[in-house]
Parts: sequence; structure tokens; C-alpha cells
Amino acid sequence: MTRLQNRLAAWRAQRSRAATGFAIQPEPRSIGMFARGKQLTAGNFMFAGRLVEAPGQSLWDAPTKSADFWVEAHGFAWLDDLAAVGDPIARARAQSWTWVWIAQFGKGKGPGWTPDLTGRRVIRWINHAVFLLHGRGPEDSALFFKALSAQTVFLSRRWQAAETGLPRFEALTGLICAGVALTGMDQLVAPAVMELAQECDSEIDDHGGLPTRNPEELLEVFTLLTWAAKALGEAGQTVPQAHRAAIERIAPTLRSLRHADGSLARFHGGGRGLEGRLDHALAASNIRAAAGNGPAMGYLRLAAARTSIIIDAADPPGAAAGASAHASTLAFEMTSGRRPVIVNCGSGAPFGAEWYRAGRATPSHSTLTLQGYSSSRLTLGKTEIMADRAHVTQTRPSETAEGHALRLAHDGWVATHGLTHSRLLLLSHDGRHIGGQDELSAISDQDRARVAAVMRRSANAPIRFSIRFHLHPDVDAAIDMGGNAVSLALKSGEIWIFRHTGAKGLSLEPSVYLEKGRLTPRASKQIVLSGDVADYDAVIGWTLAKAQDTPLAIRDLEQDEFPIKS
Repeated sequence: MTRLQNRLAAWRAQRSRAATGFAIQPEPRSIGMFARGKQLTAGNFMFAGRLVEAPGQSLWDAPTKSADFWVEAHGFAWLDDLAAVGDPIARARAQSWTWVWIAQFGKGKGPGWTPDLTGRRVIRWINHAVFLLHGRGPEDSALFFKALSAQTVFLSRRWQAAETGLPRFEALTGLICAGVALTGMDQLVAPAVMELAQECDSEIDDHGGLPTRNPEELLEVFTLLTWAAKALGEAGQTVPQAHRAAIERIAPTLRSLRHADGSLARFHGGGRGLEGRLDHALAASNIRAAAGNGPAMGYLRLAAARTSIIIDAADPPGAAAGASAHASTLAFEMTSGRRPVIVNCGSGAPFGAEWYRAGRATPSHSTLTLQGYSSSRLTLGKTEIMADRAHVTQTRPSETAEGHALRLAHDGWVATHGLTHSRLLLLSHDGRHIGGQDELSAISDQDRARVAAVMRRSANAPIRFSIRFHLHPDVDAAIDMGGNAVSLALKSGEIWIFRHTGAKGLSLEPSVYLEKGRLTPRASKQIVLSGDVADYDAVIGWTLAKAQDTPLAIRDLEQDEFPIKS
């Protein structure tokens, strides 16, 4: 029914009066990826985890029937990438694919006529209008503005059909940007401004977080809000207090979720964020508030000198907000300078359903896991959400003479095994030493009875666990000191040494790094500490310390690869 209503609204929107031009000259705000733009001009189309190689063909003739591929393509975010290249070939591709879309889909056909995709597309058309219209004649210009006007009217009638959260923010921001930019569309702006302010109040909590706890999604919402505020300001209109207050709440939260290298922590389906997007959005917001000291959207941050650690210190999101949640409770990421060291595998969504499911499991995160069990479990069905969720039972930050300390615990395995996982992290004041302790324990008599029952079912076999530390692909790791340590060499020249106490086994095993914008997952490694639960308890200590001969500050000149490469 919703799809039919969207198509009917799209058809009716064609009958509306078309704008004749821009009331305000648009400026590009969105940032694309140069490398991905070059891949597009070469005919390598990567959308929704599907790579389609079609050199010399139009995007809309790509030989695939993948619905997810086409949904992403119709959002036109690829315009950012082609504009980032900006040469005549990229411009020709952008113009050709845009006017083919107008001819084939502009009257309501195809999967692109949903409020969120239309909002996303309208924003890109306006951002890159100068890029698209350069050298085009009056007839093409008229077609462009007629199609843009119809989409704007469609948004004014169908934005309510967008799901709450990021999709609705996209729809309303697209409507506002188009309403203030196009001639004759200003009457559509005021209602959209009021509705966007209401969304800010209902979806963004008092601490600047989203229900999904996805840092990259928070960045996208923040970016949309700054774009909408900028568009209103340029048009001489007032930004509502609720809208402005939401920007002010989100900015310090995003700063808390940013690693020392400027990237976002990768949790609950979020990636590092497009290069430069976070800094650009924070600068555009004009909010100078520093990162907060307390929890930020359920994450806690330890930082000293050039080292930052971000820990998932809250329950996974549930219900609809948990549709992309990960079983990552007590997992952490660690960055030294501009070099990620300890990471989570990330979201497998760009690489297909199997990778997506694997990326959500606890073994894909840098934390402890029981053999065969994630700390939170997915429901089976059309939409897999975190229904059986771990609950964080302890969060205790403190300052000691040695550094910044944090003790946490969760009950994700109490119901299944009778075991509580506790984790202690300590970061020294100079940022050169990280100490950790992971403990599994049966706290109550009932918990100990459950542990005994689990062992009896397994013929008294011990309960096995592993503590995983996934390494960034650029980290060169090797077993050292006769198998008792792992040396980690960074491209900056830094050397870190990992040691442990109490584990039965230390190994260096294959892992993957799931990164948006790449054609395939990147191969990497993981440090794995293994052990058994004995006498209802297991305690493992570990340290990660910068080698003594590594200087306090390093001039990091090593260049990163283009992220599009496999």
C-alpha cells in the first residue's frame, strides 16, 4: 500500500508548477570519495555490497537484478563521488546518468520514489547543480527543474511515510533545502521546518544520542541538521530553537566518539565516517563544545596524549532501533595518533547478508566471547533484531595514580551459562600503557548451579572462552618472546607489545576488516587469548604497551591507501 501511495503521489506531483530556477545559488556541501568516483567512471558500480562491472555502460543499464543495489543507486549519493573527481569524464557521466534517470524514472517509476531516497537525491541535485548544468542547454535545464520541482512537491506530501530516525531526517532536510533554493517553493518550507524541529525533540535524546547508538548514523543526522540550518540561514529564515539545541547536544557527543585519528568508533553498524565529513560538519555547526567526560550515547572514552580508547558501555539497542545492532557489549577500539590499532571488524552490510550477520556477532568485536555464544542473541525472522540482550550491570570510571581506569560488567551469559563478564581497562596518563583484566564469574548460588548444569550437559567438559583483539589491517603483527607476546608495528614507526597472564593459549589468527567503499573485505589479524572456566571463575590479565625505544611523538608521514582498493 505504501509503495502504491508513493507512486500515486509521484504521478500527481508531475502536474505541479515547475520552478524556473534557483532563488538562492546552491553551493556543494556534501563530500565524496575521489577513488570511488574514479571507479564509477571506469564502470565499476559498487552499491549495497554488490559489485557490477559494466565498462562503457550507463549506470541504469548495469546487469544486475539486486533490489538493494538499485535502491542505493537511486539515492544519487554517487554524485558526491563524481563531483569529487570533477574532470570532464566524471561530469559527462553525472550528467548522462541524471538525465537518463529523469527520462526513465522521473514520473514515478523505479524504487527511488520513497521519501528518504527522494530527500537524499534532491539534496545531491541541489548541491551539485552547477556541476550538472554546466554546458547544458535550455531544454535540459527545464527538464532538470521540472523533475526537481516534482520531487520537492512529492516530499511535501509524503515525508510522513518515512520511518522515524535517519530516513525522516533525510526527507525533511531535502524538502527544506529544495524549498528555500527553488523559485516558487518557499510556501513548503515553514511546515517542514516545524516538523524537523519536532523530530529533533523526539529522536535526539538529552545527551545528543540516537536510539540506534550508531555513531556514523548520528554523524549523518548531525550533517543533515547543519545543512538544513545553513539553508535556512542563507534564506534569511530563523532556525527553531529545538533544531539548534539538537545540533548543540550532538556536537560534543560526536567529539567523544571520535578517535585520536579523527575517525568515528565503529559500533552498531557504523563505520569510520567519510574522510573529512566529521570535521566539516563540526566546523559548519559553529559549536565549539569539547568532548564530554561522561557516557556519550552509551560509550565511554579514555584518552591520554596520542592514545584514545572507546568502549561500548551500554546495552545493545532493542526493538526497531536494534535492527542493525551488534553484540558488542564491553568491546573497545584503540587508536594511537592517526593509526587505528585495536578495532572491531565493522558492519558487513556492504558485502552481503552472510557478512552482515557475521559482523554483528560477538566474535567480530574486541572483547570476550564464550565458544558458540554471542553476548546478545538475534531473533530469527524477516528482521533480525537483538531480543536477548546483554545488560550492563556495572560502569565505574575512576582516576588512579597510574592513569584513567574503567570497570564494567554485563550479564549476557548469566541466563545461558550462569556467568558474568567483567572488564577492567586502565590507560596510563602518558598514553603509553594500557592494562586490562577480563573475568568470568558465577556470582550467586543460582549462577553456580547453572554453570554446573552446563558442564554436565557437555560431559563435564570445561566452558571455553576467547578474548579477541582484532587488529587494523595496517598493523604488522608477529608472535614474539617465545610465544609469550605479540609485537605490533604501526606504519608510523611505533611499536606496541602485547602480553598476558592467566590465559592457556595465545595465538595470532586471521581476521577481516569490513570497510565501506572497498570492493571486498580486507584481510587482517587478531590476537586471541583462550582459556577455560574452572571453579566457577576465570581471570585473564593483559597489557598493551608502547616499546621503550618508541619516542613520545612521531612525525607520521606514511600515506594511507585509497579506501576503494580491495
